Amino acid sequence: MAAHIKTIGVLTSGGDAPGMNAAIRAVVRKSLNNGLNVKGIKKGYMGLLNEEIVDMDAKSVSDTIQRGGTVLGTARCLEFKEEAVQAEAAKICKKHGIDGLVVIGGDGSYRGAQALAAHGINTIGVPGTIDLDIACTDYTIGFDTAVNTAMEAIDKVRDTSSSHERCSIIEVMGRNAGYIALWCGVASGAEDILIPETYDYNEQMIVNNIIDNRKIGKTHHLIINAEGIGHSTSMARRIEAATGIETRATILGYMQRGGSPTCKDRYYASIMGAYAADILAEGKSNRCVCYKGGQFIDTDIDEALAMEKTIDPYQFEISKLLSRNENTDIKKK
Repeated sequence: MAAHIKTIGVLTSGGDAPGMNAAIRAVVRKSLNNGLNVKGIKKGYMGLLNEEIVDMDAKSVSDTIQRGGTVLGTARCLEFKEEAVQAEAAKICKKHGIDGLVVIGGDGSYRGAQALAAHGINTIGVPGTIDLDIACTDYTIGFDTAVNTAMEAIDKVRDTSSSHERCSIIEVMGRNAGYIALWCGVASGAEDILIPETYDYNEQMIVNNIIDNRKIGKTHHLIINAEGIGHSTSMARRIEAATGIETRATILGYMQRGGSPTCKDRYYASIMGAYAADILAEGKSNRCVCYKGGQFIDTDIDEALAMEKTIDPYQFEISKLLSRNENTDIKKK
């Protein structure tokens, strides 16, 4: 253990994600086991700037692993992009004796961690985002719970859509990433999946697909639309006008962020939190915890932020094939 690491802080930043509490719990208890003091920072970087900092012990995280959201709270903090604000945050860490910091959040949170590392605060990032959009890792905390929550809601909407022989557009979260839409679309048997990475805004193709499916006897049509494309309500009106088929839009919204985390989110978050505590105790900094190729590893935050994550073309092509009723040959390249 590096001698200069005596006290660590932990915060959650950006959008909340189910499983964050499991990660916090693991950071706290593993750090205490490593002989370190632990301080919880409430409301993310905003709370750090406002010095909303509390001491944490093992009991502080008791009875939290099953809870959604984050017990530390979270907030957006746009001013943290400013170098002067970052420098002030580093001073506040030092004022409270915080030698190292575990930041649980998405790529925006990682940029804040990167900045604090440059100002002398050892930082470790843990991927907490329902969007699965951090390129260096195959898993992000909250994704599994979010897609299961969305899938269950979609199944319910599909039941009523089928009963009324409607077309349903269901909008799921994913401003810049289509992973929730893709996974939910495949898992729910959607006829069309619209994601930011591939959608060309050709609504006529969707209209043609709906009409063609009616001709072969399909009585309902399900479209999964990612938040980054949006405009689901106006899209529904246009599709109904073009097809004559009753079309309704459902926006699932923030329900996807809530709820008790799945076993996978609790387990992976626990291991990631403990791993972050260990490498911080070793004196590492400007690193982020990843799950890659079946292993928990860490990588440089600079490298992680430089990576770009894209949808696997084969997986997207398969999603289209599975929605069709005619034979189509798609081969893996």
